[in-house]
Amino acid sequence: MDSHITIRPAGPDDIPTVLTLFDEAVAWLVSQGRTGQWGDKPWSANPKTIALVEKYLTTGSAWIAEIGGQPVGTLTLTDGPGSYIAPVEEPERYIHLLASRHGTGAGAALLAHAAEETRRAGISLLRVDCYAGDDGKLVAFYERNGFTRTEAFRAQEGTWPGQILARRV
Repeated sequence: MDSHITIRPAGPDDIPTVLTLFDEAVAWLVSQGRTGQWGDKPWSANPKTIALVEKYLTTGSAWIAEIGGQPVGTLTLTDGPGSYIAPVEEPERYIHLLASRHGTGAGAALLAHAAEETRRAGISLLRVDCYAGDDGKLVAFYERNGFTRTEAFRAQEGTWPGQILARRV
């Protein structure tokens, strides 16, 4: 398979594709014994996660990464965080729904694309929040891609350890 990653805009027609990418990501995390982030059930079987994907793909700026025409990752940008994170006092772009097929490089490519889209919009702040539990590999992934930790938080009634990260672009 061609290893060149292309990134295209996504929309409501891509909801099944995005759900499949998240189902694959959950299955991969489960195979690694890492269920703290997204649990052990497919996103496509959960009405709450289906509604979340529908919301962001109809209101955000969504993207699909492909290799050889096959979807390998997704990311959505919005003008701010979800309701569980405090907004900042300046314009920003916020990353939601990042998932990629392990080992393809799509996650890093999507983050670089998000930085470029943010810069192109004349905005200098790009933020994201993520799961910060278990081995910390997800936080380290964002740090390798130019993000810096800003503040830790707890979600889901204090049971889910999270980390907010920011990148100036």
